[in-house]
Amino acid sequence: MTWRATILTLFPEMFPGPLGVSLAGKALASGLWTLEARDIRDSATDKHRSVDDTPAGGGPGMVLRADILAAAIDAADISPDRPRLLMSPRGRPLTQSLVAELAAGPGPLIVCGRFEGVDQRVIEARNLEEVSVGDYVLSGGEIAAMALIDACVRLLPGVMGKQTSGVDESFSEGLLEYPQFTRPQEFEGRGIPEILISGDHAKVAAWRRAEAEALTRARRPDLWAARGGQKGTKKTTEG
Repeated sequence: MTWRATILTLFPEMFPGPLGVSLAGKALASGLWTLEARDIRDSATDKHRSVDDTPAGGGPGMVLRADILAAAIDAADISPDRPRLLMSPRGRPLTQSLVAELAAGPGPLIVCGRFEGVDQRVIEARNLEEVSVGDYVLSGGEIAAMALIDACVRLLPGVMGKQTSGVDESFSEGLLEYPQFTRPQEFEGRGIPEILISGDHAKVAAWRRAEAEALTRARRPDLWAARGGQKGTKKTTEG
């Protein structure tokens, strides 16, 4: 079954955008996944195609109406086994494990919010799972949805050039990725660590593991703490 992404947005013209180029774009063109961007305004009921109203209880901005968004979700006619997501800064953090989970499924329906937010009743009534790409606020959910989709698509079979391409990436084992090097062997007085050109694959693997652990401890103590830390690991200094 082809992996599908269905987007509900007020700006369907934003898609495919970056998803139409590079790895994701090539995979889209070759049919490894499909993308459908649907306009929420198509479910509006008045001549002005209104989708929002003032927040109950007062306050600034506007809120996306429950009835309009529910109709848009229902009109998408997705199967019940597909996850329904709402991109939201208050949602569950998007992690590599969640990306892998979504990539292994049939593909999600993603609601891109705007304005001050979405009526809570439609979130509950249509079982929308809120997902966040970070502790910051965007103008809308479209860019966040693109990030989620891109992260998923690259894990689909046949998308990346080598099956092992994603194995040692950041977060694949709860660690940041080790430093990478390539030619030229000398760059502005800086050389490639000797161990990486030694031909000893076991030592290379150990060096990379130690570097990944050191970077994670230094830059993401939260990730290191989540792993429970690892006693006895030391940053190598070879090279």
